[in-house]
Amino acid sequence: MKNKNKKEKANIKEKKVKEKPAAEKKDGSISQSVIRKGLTIAVMIFATLLIISIALIFVVSKKIDSMAGADAQIKLSAQGGFTCEYSEAQKLYPYGDGVIKVTSERIAYLNLSGSEIFSHTVSYQNPQCVTFGDFVTVFDRDGYSFTVLDKDGVWYSKPTTNPIKAVQMSDDGFTAVISGNNDSFGDVSLYDKDGNQIAVWTSYNSGFPVCCAFNQNSTLLAVSTINTSGAVIVPYVRVFSIAKSSKGYEVDDYAVYTTNDSVIFASICYVGNKLCCFTSNALYEVKDDNLSRMNFDFSAIGYVKKVSNNLFITYADGISQLNKLAIINSSDSVIYNSNIGANIICVANGNGYYAINIDRRVFIYNSSGVITNDYSVDEDIIRMNFLSGNKLCVVSTGGVHTIN
Repeated sequence: MKNKNKKEKANIKEKKVKEKPAAEKKDGSISQSVIRKGLTIAVMIFATLLIISIALIFVVSKKIDSMAGADAQIKLSAQGGFTCEYSEAQKLYPYGDGVIKVTSERIAYLNLSGSEIFSHTVSYQNPQCVTFGDFVTVFDRDGYSFTVLDKDGVWYSKPTTNPIKAVQMSDDGFTAVISGNNDSFGDVSLYDKDGNQIAVWTSYNSGFPVCCAFNQNSTLLAVSTINTSGAVIVPYVRVFSIAKSSKGYEVDDYAVYTTNDSVIFASICYVGNKLCCFTSNALYEVKDDNLSRMNFDFSAIGYVKKVSNNLFITYADGISQLNKLAIINSSDSVIYNSNIGANIICVANGNGYYAINIDRRVFIYNSSGVITNDYSVDEDIIRMNFLSGNKLCVVSTGGVHTIN
């Protein structure tokens, strides 16, 4: 019996000896798995942080590069052009390959050296100069005459029966003149490129003509009017068709649009054949033969320019707020919207480019809203425009200069 018990105890001891290594092996495999998993997670976190760091370094470097260009100030007097007194600079308008000089007695075209190319004698009390792409119109505001020219010379000068309020030209050289009329709300006279008056529309019921715009191929002329004779302000947009026939040009009524909103369409333009109308804080478009307000929030619109069928709109959210620039494409999508500065001096649009002078800075955008150049200038700019070849020309307090 004693031997038997000893054997059983021995067997028990053998089982215990077998269990211990098994337990140790199990514990060892769990520990290694946890370590491998921890290392894997640590490597993934490190790789993610590394990628984020590289991306941030790239973005910051690009931002630094873009700011470096703005910090380099351009001395305008050292640029191409010519210097003149401030009183003379106020009479100059960048255009073509030089500038147009406008006084009460003369209209002259100067090159960038200040030499006169041609001139035309006028007698205007309040001369106004407006450039329209390849064309220029100089008119006597509240006077009775206007002149159309290009960089090759004067096309024509025309007297008017009633005082001129505003002028608009088309890409094909048509000219629309808005004038007052004591017997009506006002007139819109249409001239062809040779200076022949082809139509006159007198507003008796639609209200005062405010502004007008041609479409891209000069087949439509839209006129914004405002009727204040009733209890509320009623805006109208009248559209006229322009067609050439064997007898000349025929101008007919095409459409009339209005809205229930008591607003004034202070500016209108065509984007292709889409008519856009602007109030002081909103954009309206003609869609499906209806004039409808678009869902954009513009508290106070400053300037509106069209660049390659995109609309560049400056606006502010209120008094003492920074100005913003919004770019809307032909599909009515906002492709750019950003703060740009405090004080806008002037804007200009060229062939696929847009320039804005704000706080002694000049930003140049392409049509997609990408800033291609950013300059800081040392003189106050009076006005600017793109010349032939998309060279930006500025008239500053010290003269005329080009910025490449």
